[in-house]
Amino acid sequence: MRGRMSGTRRLSVLASALALALAAPGLPAAWAKDAPKLNTLTYTSFDALTATVFRSDGRRGVLTVQGGLDVKDAGLRARAAASQPLLRDAYIRALSVYAASLIPGSPPDVDQIGMRLQRATDAILRRPGARVLLGTVLVN
Repeated sequence: MRGRMSGTRRLSVLASALALALAAPGLPAAWAKDAPKLNTLTYTSFDALTATVFRSDGRRGVLTVQGGLDVKDAGLRARAAASQPLLRDAYIRALSVYAASLIPGSPPDVDQIGMRLQRATDAILRRPGARVLLGTVLVN
């Protein structure tokens, strides 16, 4: 299929376009003043997580979650970086279990997803201190 982008590539392009749009000189001063400051020394984003859900019409859909980890402790940050494959596996498992229990057609519960991902993070890293931050939760 020539000319078609994969879902991950499409999300990456959309995120880049959004970043460029927000960085434009015409950005309202109120937005720029209230925009959160990202500390890249402690924050690491993870690749989009996906799970299959059922829509209200019975067709299959995709639940997509984007976010990252905020880890202030340098030692725990190193452990989190070394545990990326394990964290991703735990996140996908937790998200798949949640998606399987989602009532068809109902919106996802962001608090529940965040809690499940946080629990998986604490279990893999074996101690608290890494905070899961969700960016986008989308059902397509």
